[in-house]
Amino acid sequence: MVTLTSAAVLREPHGAFTLENLVLDDPRPDEVLIKMVACGVCQTDSHFRDQLMPIELPAVLGHEGAGVVERVGSAVTSVVPGDHVVLSFNSCGHCAACDTGHPAYCDHLFLMNFAGTRADGTTGLADSNGTPIRGRFFGQSSFATFSLANERNVVKVPNDLPLAMLAPLGCGFQTGAAAVLHTLDVPQRASIAIFGVGAVGLAAIMASKIARAGTIIAIDVNDERLQLAQALGADHTINASNADAAAVIRAISPRGVDFVLDTSGRKESLEAGLAALAIMGKFGFVAFNPAAGAVLDASRLSAGQSLQGIVQGDATPQDFIPRLIEFYRDGVFPFDRLIRFYEPADIDKAFSDAARGETIKPVIRFEH
Repeated sequence: MVTLTSAAVLREPHGAFTLENLVLDDPRPDEVLIKMVACGVCQTDSHFRDQLMPIELPAVLGHEGAGVVERVGSAVTSVVPGDHVVLSFNSCGHCAACDTGHPAYCDHLFLMNFAGTRADGTTGLADSNGTPIRGRFFGQSSFATFSLANERNVVKVPNDLPLAMLAPLGCGFQTGAAAVLHTLDVPQRASIAIFGVGAVGLAAIMASKIARAGTIIAIDVNDERLQLAQALGADHTINASNADAAAVIRAISPRGVDFVLDTSGRKESLEAGLAALAIMGKFGFVAFNPAAGAVLDASRLSAGQSLQGIVQGDATPQDFIPRLIEFYRDGVFPFDRLIRFYEPADIDKAFSDAARGETIKPVIRFEH
C-alpha cells in the first residue's frame, strides 16, 4: 500500500519550492510512516537549496519534523501508531561511532542523511508519473504531509505539549544546546563567547545559563537578536558590525574566555574567537563550510587551545531531546519564544524571513 503526500519539492538550485502531490512508499521493516504536523526550517535546508551542499534534484528537504506515527514496519519496537514523535538525524547503528554512543559522527552520516536515497539507492518518493524524487533527507524529508523515517531517527515525545512547537528540537535547538552541555561540557563559572545568535546560538545561550556559566557573551550584528540573547541569559552583548569583538571580549575577560562557540560560519568569527580564547581554551564550531574561507594558522593554538568541529552537539536524540523538553517544562529553555509558524504555501517566505533575520525559527505547520 502506498501513501499520497503533499510535499514542497525543490526542482532547481536557488529555486522556489512547489507544492506537489507525491507517492510515498509503504514503510519497510525498519521504517516508520509519520503523519507530519510541522517541520522547522534550518540553515542547512538553505545550504542544500542553494547547492552549497549538493543533493540531486528534484528533492524534498526538511529535517526538523514532528508528527504522529501512522504505521510502523515489522521490525520497529520503540514506537506504535498514535505516538507523538520528533524526527532528528539518521545513523546506521552499527559502525564504530554508533557503537560507542556517537551517532552524530556515524561512518555513514553523509549517505544516510544527504544522498536523498536509502542505502539501496531507492528514494521512497515519486511524482504522479512514477519519476523518483529524492527523499530521505536526514532520513525524513519532512517538508511534507507524510514522511518516511527510520526507527533510529524517531524520538517519542510526550503528548501533552503542542507537537508543532517541538519540531525544531530535532536539529537546530539540539545542536546549540548539546554543543554547550555535551560536546564542550561547559562547567559552572566558566566563561563562554557565542558568535551568532540565531536559533542555534540562542539555544546555546540558554544552555550556558543552564550550565551556570560564569560569563556568557553574545556576539552578532543584529541588535534585536542581541537584546533577545540578553533576555535569555547573556551577560554581555557585542555588535560585531561596530566593535572589535575580540577586544571587547578581552575587556570583559582579560585572560580570554574559556570557551568559544561559533554558530555563524563566518571567517571573521574564527579570527575574533581565536583572538579572544584563553590559554587552554576550547573553540567549537558548527557551521563553517569550504566557501567560508575560514583558514587557521595552527600556531595560534600553541598555548594549549583546541579547535573542534561539532555535529548535532554529539547528541543521541533519544536521550537529549527529552532532556530539552524537561528543561522547557522547568522554564529554563523557553525555545517557544523563538518560533513563528507558516503555512506550507508560504515556505519560500519562511526561508526569506529567516535569511533577513526577521524570523529566528520558522516552522511550517501542516493541516490534514
